[in-house]
Amino acid sequence: MLEFLQMLIHIDQTLGVWVAQYGAWIYLILFLIVFAETGLVVLPFLPGDSLLFIAGAFAATGSMHPGLLIVLLLIAAVSGNTVNYYVGRYIGPRVFSQNIRFLDRAALIKTHAFYEKHGGKTLIIARFLPVVRTFAPFVAGVGYMTVARFQFFNIIGALLWVLLLVLAGYFFGNLPLVREHLNTIVLIGLAAAIVPVVLGGLWKLIGGLKSPPPTR
Repeated sequence: MLEFLQMLIHIDQTLGVWVAQYGAWIYLILFLIVFAETGLVVLPFLPGDSLLFIAGAFAATGSMHPGLLIVLLLIAAVSGNTVNYYVGRYIGPRVFSQNIRFLDRAALIKTHAFYEKHGGKTLIIARFLPVVRTFAPFVAGVGYMTVARFQFFNIIGALLWVLLLVLAGYFFGNLPLVREHLNTIVLIGLAAAIVPVVLGGLWKLIGGLKSPPPTR
């Protein structure tokens, strides 16, 4: 059982074994992994970016149908985020309405306001950030981001995430240089996604410090 869990967690590294062992069932396995990683806040450790990239590489070899793979992963990514959002939407208000000592009801209002203003780009950027990807839709639900707005950016983010990574794997994943340095490439990709977010936050912080205090 432990060995199976280890293989599941590192399926991005052992996908060839899974394809050979389970055949067409691999589509369902990949669907469930992506759905769980995006839809269940308790499973942020499951592979995401690297799994999509490697799956695209295997699709290029003919082991999987690229069109079917992309469609199923898109459905998994969108539906996973949707479930996560509704869990947060259901739990959040109930938790904050109970006046629990360590929770501030005002935080719910602030979260809602933040997501209404910045939620769209937050959801899209979060798609490319492990762990953050899992929690972003949950927090959007807690903050009561409107369903229409959430789903719009949810779908846009899923399209960008799945298409970019699967197609990158499809066209470049089987190059020896790419396979040998996949971890480095993934880290560079994460840095490219994180750095703009950090710089944007610092820019706003500096701007806030420089702005004059409000007059009374």
